[in-house]
Amino acid sequence: QLLDSGGGSVQAGDSLRLSCLVAGRPSSTYIMAWFRQAPGNEREFVAHIRWNGDNAYYSERVKGRFTISRDDAQNAGYLHMNSLKIEDTGVYYCAAGESPLTSASAYKYWSQGTQVTVSS
Repeated sequence: QLLDSGGGSVQAGDSLRLSCLVAGRPSSTYIMAWFRQAPGNEREFVAHIRWNGDNAYYSERVKGRFTISRDDAQNAGYLHMNSLKIEDTGVYYCAAGESPLTSASAYKYWSQGTQVTVSS
């Protein structure tokens, strides 16, 4: 089970940190990912990371602005979002799976979603 939080309404250029609490004890090979979905659009890959901290990977649209991380002691993953743009607006979901892929269909477990709204 995944429980996300941290969304909100901010202005362009601001920062937010999303959190995703994980039920249970993830294995080191567990993959945590973040996706987002804007109204009328398909769910879009944002970033993923292996639970042992290796191999963070980002979409080109967020590379250099967003950072994915996880805290094993807290059983939580995070998405640090800097220099937010209006086009970053959407519902953000954390997801968990076994393979470091960018397709939403590769992930079995999903959070309920948290809204991020960026305005000018």
